[in-house]
Amino acid sequence: MSAAEDVVAEGHQAVEAVPKRAMTLGTGTSLLVLAVLLLVPVFVKNFIIFQMTMLLIYGVAVLALNILTGGSGQFSLGQSAFYAVGAYVSAVLMEHFNVNYALTIPVSAVVCFGFGFLFGKPALRLSGVYLALATFALATAMPQLLKLNFLEHWTGGVQGLVVTKPDAPFGLPMSQDMWLYYFTLAVTLAIYIFSVNLLRSRSGRAFMAIRDNEIAASAMGVDVALYKTLAFGVSAAITGIAGSLGAIAVQFVAPDSYTITLAISLFLGMVVGGVGWLPGSIVGAAFIIFVPNIAESISKGMSGVVFGVLLFLVIYLVPQGARQAASKLR
Repeated sequence: MSAAEDVVAEGHQAVEAVPKRAMTLGTGTSLLVLAVLLLVPVFVKNFIIFQMTMLLIYGVAVLALNILTGGSGQFSLGQSAFYAVGAYVSAVLMEHFNVNYALTIPVSAVVCFGFGFLFGKPALRLSGVYLALATFALATAMPQLLKLNFLEHWTGGVQGLVVTKPDAPFGLPMSQDMWLYYFTLAVTLAIYIFSVNLLRSRSGRAFMAIRDNEIAASAMGVDVALYKTLAFGVSAAITGIAGSLGAIAVQFVAPDSYTITLAISLFLGMVVGGVGWLPGSIVGAAFIIFVPNIAESISKGMSGVVFGVLLFLVIYLVPQGARQAASKLR
């Protein structure tokens, strides 16, 4: 056995590998899901459309975390910080500079990519639980940073900023909520296709090589430092896009909306959806949006207990999340 094979054999696999063909749904299933997403808003009320919009937005944020953790094996509890940066970039550009809402999204992506890439540099020295703690500190600090006095003119301080919801363009006969839903769906599809192609590309193979065994990847010529920081940057950029869409949909940004609770919810969504399985991001987003409401409807006084029991059942019955359930159905 060669030295490289020894390293691979002895290496610890932090995140279970996902075959390329198992990263996405089949063509037929994908088209069926897309048809449902396109048709359902026509038959439901605006409040349901708003909930579906938030489902897509959180799905994008969970997908971004999936690229970082399921793709490169880096654990992060700081995604709420990137989500907040993206939300505030769009809000400030829209309300202070009258920039079109659609143009603020790529700006948020660029800003968050730089933020994530720079944060990934010092994080190279950390891994596992220590990296999780460092990102936890980032998520904890972000709401306080947004409340600083010298930023209050732009961010609105504790009170936050109210964001104007856009109307449908070209005089299209649809409500604001419906237009924003279809706009969010188009962005979500673009990000999903980009993410699938990324993980199937040379860079994606480098991510997964680092995830499976960092020492072996380095021995095979992978620039570990570059690709680990690149994974942080890409994940932060996609999370920033989700934050921008969230700010536009909710019409409001405030520091206390982006606490560590949001970061933990996104991490929970990734686990429930299946680490490394991109379609599971929507399932995980549905879990963190709807299950707390179900728990509260069962018992308002003990909703946290009910939620904990439901979460325990999901983890116990399908430890690999929605990916395992989909495999059994297949």
